[in-house]
Amino acid sequence: MAEHGLPALFTLLVWWSSTGLIIYLDGLRRETFRWTMLGATTLLLAGLFGLHALAWDTSTAGAWLGFVCGVLCWAWIEIAFLTGLVTGPRRTAIPPTTRGWPRLKAAIAVILWHELAIIVMAAAIVALTWQAPNQIGTWTFLAFWAMRQSAKLNVYLGVRNLSEAFLPDHLRYLESYFARRPMNVLFPLSVLAGVVACAQLAMAALAPGATGHEAVGFTLLATLVALGLLEHIFMVLPFSADALWRWGLASRPAAKPDAPQPTSAA
Repeated sequence: MAEHGLPALFTLLVWWSSTGLIIYLDGLRRETFRWTMLGATTLLLAGLFGLHALAWDTSTAGAWLGFVCGVLCWAWIEIAFLTGLVTGPRRTAIPPTTRGWPRLKAAIAVILWHELAIIVMAAAIVALTWQAPNQIGTWTFLAFWAMRQSAKLNVYLGVRNLSEAFLPDHLRYLESYFARRPMNVLFPLSVLAGVVACAQLAMAALAPGATGHEAVGFTLLATLVALGLLEHIFMVLPFSADALWRWGLASRPAAKPDAPQPTSAA
């Protein structure tokens, strides 16, 4: 039971606490961002080193530590984006009347450097663990990437809950690229893909012949994907789940009444 229960609980705690911590740090004064990025970059380097050092470790500890290293690498991606360090060449809001290709082109431009940074990071991680038996850290990063990419597309196409309250003031212009509607055509496919991936990982973790490394590693991954699926479900619920990380907003001033609102553009 410990091979499954403890990894699941650990993943839940990491997901909840790291999300809130990143929200808190990115809500501080901008002069603190250099220290935030210095700390995040230090952890990134430790994560990359760890992934390489653990690549041939198929012990249970190797699965745990590989997962942590993958999380550290993804945390840098999130922090770099939310501090505004790595976003895109466009840093302005889009007019609410913009539709079709101009809207899509502007949306790509607003996060282009961020997307390229993810690709470079993924390539580096794959290279560091190439053909090695311990791929838990690599799959952790790729799982984060897939879930975040799906979330971005769904927010762009339109969902009920946009969680725009978590955007720091210097990224408020991103709200203009969101669309609010009950659901979009991509959403059911995103959920289906998440369910299939979660089920496959869970079956691998519970397989009778699974080693300790596989049981722990696949449980960590299955729980991570399940939480990503839960985040997607939050997008279409008739109520917001923002209260789960309300404590992370303690670093921010009260929202201004004239803050820009997301559009309902298609």
